[in-house]
Amino acid sequence: MFNSRLPSLSKTGRIWGLCFLLLYATPPSCLAHFSQAKELIYKIKEGLPTGTFIGAIGVDLNLDFTVEPPFLFNLPQKKVSGQYVNLNNTTGELYTSATEIDRETLCPDNAEGQGCVLSLDVFVLPQQYFQLVKVKILIEDVNDNRPKFPTDEIVMSIPENSPINARFAVEQSAVDPDLGQHGVQTYWLVNDFGMFTLDVEENEGGELTPFLIVTEALDRETQAEYNTDIIAEDGGVPPLLGAATLKIVITDVNDNCPQFTESQINVTLHGNTTKGAHLARLLAFDPDLGANAQISYAYSERVPRDTRSLFHLDKITGVIKLAGNIEAATATFYKLTVLANGPGCIPAVATVTVNIIKVVTGPPAIIPRYIAPEKDGVVTIKESEPAFSPIAFFTVKNVDTNQKVDCHLEGTGPFRLGPYQLFKNEFLLETTEPLDYERTQEYELILVAKNTQGLVIKTFLKVQVLDENDNAPVFQQSMVEISVEENNPPNTFLIQLQASDQDSESRGEVIYLLGGDAPRIFVVDRDTGVLTVTTSLDREEKEKYRFIVRAVDQGTPRRESIATVVVTVQDRNDNSPRFINKDFTFFVPENFPGYGEIGVLSVTDADAGENGWVALSILNGSDIFMIDTGRGALRAKTPLDREQQGTYQLWIEAVDGGEPALSSVTMVTVLLLDVNDNPPIVLFPQSNQSYMLVLPNTVPGTSITEVYAVDKDTGMNAVIAYSIIKRKGGEPGSFAIDPETGNITLKRELSNRGLYSLLVKVSDHGQPEPLYSTVMVNFFVNETVSNESYIQSLLTREADIEVEEKPWYIGQMRDGPERYELFPCKPVLIALSVTCMGLFFLVVTLTSYICCKRFKKSRKKRSEVEIPLKMKNDSMQVVNRKLRQISNM
Repeated sequence: MFNSRLPSLSKTGRIWGLCFLLLYATPPSCLAHFSQAKELIYKIKEGLPTGTFIGAIGVDLNLDFTVEPPFLFNLPQKKVSGQYVNLNNTTGELYTSATEIDRETLCPDNAEGQGCVLSLDVFVLPQQYFQLVKVKILIEDVNDNRPKFPTDEIVMSIPENSPINARFAVEQSAVDPDLGQHGVQTYWLVNDFGMFTLDVEENEGGELTPFLIVTEALDRETQAEYNTDIIAEDGGVPPLLGAATLKIVITDVNDNCPQFTESQINVTLHGNTTKGAHLARLLAFDPDLGANAQISYAYSERVPRDTRSLFHLDKITGVIKLAGNIEAATATFYKLTVLANGPGCIPAVATVTVNIIKVVTGPPAIIPRYIAPEKDGVVTIKESEPAFSPIAFFTVKNVDTNQKVDCHLEGTGPFRLGPYQLFKNEFLLETTEPLDYERTQEYELILVAKNTQGLVIKTFLKVQVLDENDNAPVFQQSMVEISVEENNPPNTFLIQLQASDQDSESRGEVIYLLGGDAPRIFVVDRDTGVLTVTTSLDREEKEKYRFIVRAVDQGTPRRESIATVVVTVQDRNDNSPRFINKDFTFFVPENFPGYGEIGVLSVTDADAGENGWVALSILNGSDIFMIDTGRGALRAKTPLDREQQGTYQLWIEAVDGGEPALSSVTMVTVLLLDVNDNPPIVLFPQSNQSYMLVLPNTVPGTSITEVYAVDKDTGMNAVIAYSIIKRKGGEPGSFAIDPETGNITLKRELSNRGLYSLLVKVSDHGQPEPLYSTVMVNFFVNETVSNESYIQSLLTREADIEVEEKPWYIGQMRDGPERYELFPCKPVLIALSVTCMGLFFLVVTLTSYICCKRFKKSRKKRSEVEIPLKMKNDSMQVVNRKLRQISNM
């Protein structure tokens, strides 16, 4: 039947292939006669997981799935839309594929009013059912994108004179790829400083633009900049936020005018003051910036032109100097009105009053000649100059020959003015000690010359100290100790080092460098001194780091100082306890005394302090064993019996004292070594009262029974040896027992009927002392057992019958029983016994005599009756040989 269907299947396959060929090769218009195209619309949300059900095409088309051949569903081509869905070819069910559907990626130019559609063409096959189904999947937007500003920092400039409620657009508004309610809905400020607020306006296109509104009057001179965060919030549930830094810069407006620091200045001037003398300096201040803060100085129009010519005013610096000569006989009062002009401002006014002291006879005139550099009456001198460095010569003129002039200094500072020895009326100004810029940067000196008439002239001199790099940076701490926990994240901040340099300008600028001994894992910022560690530290690898940090200034030559940094790595509980062995095995003899030390478990923990404290506990078997936490000693609470249990496996847990605690587990095997503490147990015969029937005609050499015993011990302690130690009935040598198997063999014909009894010793090979058991083996020699009670009575009376003990060597003699038959007479045996005993005593006596002789020669005090063990053994062997010879006779 199968073979008959093959041609039809082949034919069907050719028809199907033709259908597919026509499907792909024929224009759509040519397929119109097959079936009318249908359209299905499904709606899903973007971002659904793989395998999410979209729709069932067959069910929605109301197809009958019971028809034969069954329906097949197929996507004609794998275009872009096909990678987002999986189609079940038999059921027509559509599912989402592994490629997640992202509406913003799939429809990047999609506007809010337009839908995002994923279009598919699905063929329903085979040919007789063919349909072309147009499937449209509408992708609904979800709130999966945060609003995002185009830049991380938005800078806005607002004039300080902006009126309240002035609005400024924030041009860099946020963008949210989501649509509708999921897009940006509002903006707000994290901190408005009580000066601003935000308003949002929507344009015709629906775009929202935030506007910054000024709510209070601004003043750049009070606060020039405001920094906050602007937040964009969408309308999702929950809403998503986007943030950017909003930097509000208050731009300057010329809303301040210059003000003089002193509005009234008085100057006293002698009539013969020389041209170019420095009289005063006016200073005005404007808190505005840039061009708004530029100040120029000028005389008021009220000041006469000749007065302006006599007193020169520098319009930039505000310095007033004497520009001409005052007549010696004149005494005048001058009032100078000075204006400070700023852009768009009413000028500030200051008054300089110049009092001219009238000179009657002409005061001395002081003519300076500078040695140190001088400009505009200001002398500069380096602080590195040594003590007694000359500054200037002063010559006093206009002095009569007989007139004496006193010249001295007024003011404080390390200076002195003294007459120069070689010339008259010459004075030298010099330092008295080295100058220190860091202590005082500027000195104002007054040279006073006074003649005998009491006329005085003063000359003002300013000395400025020039800074030099004479100070090294100084750390706040020469020893910096830092603690940091191990396992820190990389680039962890440790400390900000601080060093100061009293020098000025670049000479006081400090950079920070690590010393050559600093590990590379530490980094210091050259400018800020921030010390960081680039890697994670491990206390178990290294606990302390000690290195040098240098503070270097930028002067010439450079000066530096050092500080020692000690970084201590604090422990964290990051190491579990570790046993020195993976597992432990201890061998202990059984019956080991209770609480005796079985063995010691050594465990270590690399952590420190409580993190390194280790406590041991037994997870199983704690009712038998205990562990000493201090030493790690394992002990048994009671003696252990190997026969009950020979091996114990314990799980030992080591737990440290950290938080949280870490632990490890090891296995301990306790093997009990056997001790010979169990005698053999006879299993057969079961009792001393049992017996066995033996026929009188039993042939010698026949195995008639066996003794079977077991020993609970192991090794040599369980190796059993069998021996016959006593007998009753029969003649010696009638029975023999195999020492290894316990098999009892008949060695001689049984001539008499009746009860025979053998006492068998069952002994182990234990050390130091073998253990043994005994059992009575009974044989009843007869053809039958006719009277059971009679045999039992014999067995009962067995304890009262004296049993002859068999010497130990009888069992070792071959053919012994046959030779005993040659001497059936007791008198002969008695005579032989007496003879053997006599020989024995003779040998003992001779041996004792020889031993005494030897002891006397070696001068050792021994008892005369003591016999060495070796000699005794030799004598016993001689006696034994004698007895065997007699027995053989």
